[in-house]
Amino acid sequence: MEQTYIMIKPDGVQRNLIGEIVSKIEKKGYKIAAMKMIRISRETAEIHYGEHKGKPFFGGLVDFITSGPVVAMVVEGDDAVAGMRKMMGATNPLNAEFGTIRGDYGISVGRNIIHGSDSIESAKREIGIFFKNEEICSYERSLDSWIYEN
Repeated sequence: MEQTYIMIKPDGVQRNLIGEIVSKIEKKGYKIAAMKMIRISRETAEIHYGEHKGKPFFGGLVDFITSGPVVAMVVEGDDAVAGMRKMMGATNPLNAEFGTIRGDYGISVGRNIIHGSDSIESAKREIGIFFKNEEICSYERSLDSWIYEN
């Protein structure tokens, strides 16, 4: 099963959307292999957003993601990276389809509720930033046979 990193950002936490978002992920059929609420340090935020260092919006990203708690998750499933990206919707909520997380709950690009890895490589890197191997649970669900073909 493919794994991806998903983070409910401070605006999603403050707006009481944790349950709604987790419910959408689970109802879709994805499995949550790890989940925790954390307060990201500036140092960790700068590592996480490292590819944007030097860009004019870098400081704002770091300030925002460290402004309050986030919910960090490892989500598993077939094509989890692409599937979760589709579920999240376009980065700019104004361009996100209704029915997506950002389309339903977001209004501005700077407060777009959720982050998800954009590739398998990014997922591995981001999971490694926020989770130790022993924090990720491997388990079987009896309902998986109803979600996935053999």
